[in-house]
Amino acid sequence: MMETTIPTFAPELYIPNGVRNVDFYINGLGAVELRRFSNDDGTIHVSELSINGAVFHLHEETRNPALFSPSRHQGSTVTIGLFVDDVDAYMAKAVAAGAKVTSPAQDYDYGYRQGDVVDPFGHVWMFESRI
Repeated sequence: MMETTIPTFAPELYIPNGVRNVDFYINGLGAVELRRFSNDDGTIHVSELSINGAVFHLHEETRNPALFSPSRHQGSTVTIGLFVDDVDAYMAKAVAAGAKVTSPAQDYDYGYRQGDVVDPFGHVWMFESRI
């Protein structure tokens, strides 16, 4: 009998070359680094992280011009939504670790409390919870 696999979403976020430290994700988002693949000079090639079981990867930029870190173009093409119990607490923790608020936490009439930050590499995170 074949085992059924449920699709799992695991984004790959591009970071600039030469990065050695992913402490923002650990200290600011509560991530756990599951494993790391380093280059010969000790910089990060790939870091696999998890936030409460949700896996994502940080990957250094490659020669592919279509895959780049947000800082290369001073913007991002995606917002990463992270459902949390306490939007305000996550915002404060992320800011203390180096994120910048782009949209303060607020309640919306469609039933969510949301707030956005930009992490030190330019990735946009939206903390959200149902109200």
